[in-house]
Amino acid sequence: MNITAPAITVEHLRKVYGSGHTEVVAVRDASLEIARGEIVGLLGPSGSGKSTLLTAMALINPPTSGRITINGEAVLDGPRALVDLRAFRRRHLGFVFQKANLIPFLTALENVQIAMEVNDVAPWAARTRALELLGYLDVEERARNLPAALSGGEQQRVAVARALANDPTLILADEPTAALDSTRGRQVMELFARIAHERGAGVLVVTHDHRTLDVFDRILDVEDGAIQCRKNGSAAPEA
Repeated sequence: MNITAPAITVEHLRKVYGSGHTEVVAVRDASLEIARGEIVGLLGPSGSGKSTLLTAMALINPPTSGRITINGEAVLDGPRALVDLRAFRRRHLGFVFQKANLIPFLTALENVQIAMEVNDVAPWAARTRALELLGYLDVEERARNLPAALSGGEQQRVAVARALANDPTLILADEPTAALDSTRGRQVMELFARIAHERGAGVLVVTHDHRTLDVFDRILDVEDGAIQCRKNGSAAPEA
């Protein structure tokens, strides 16, 4: 892992759907960089291009043009993959979504453990790290419970532990507090900030929750597919 390189660098990213009179530009000339140890908020109205940008950064939905570099390694040049994307995602990226999406017939511990075992980590080592992460996130006492026995906040903490399982360079979260009340939502957002600052991962969170914006080191606004950088409450074009 290259701890001196940015977690991710996105250069002149553009995503176009359709062609001719049906062409829709979902993301236009987006450039951004997220440092390791930094938590960044991504805001914007529905249809502004947030989800398209996030899935491109997650190496799921390749851009029409532009370049993505993660941990100092070029991984996408337009739609062309420069690495094995599936293997790269498992090693370097962690994901947290609106719903925890835990496997219902596995315990909290097993849900975290399996994320490492698919990366060929030995079961005993995966179990040890899973317990460590659940402890770090204050849900170790729930390790042997199935997801149905966990509260919404506990499920989301287990999902965060799963995202951290392979020590990712970058964590991407899509509306992770949407299904939580204000108190639990606040706790989860503060947890992301703690992870960024203590564990050195770059964290990008798509959110509509304006009550927790103070946890971010920086906020980016997306409007009509373009990125703007907000500073001290005002919006200015992203450099």
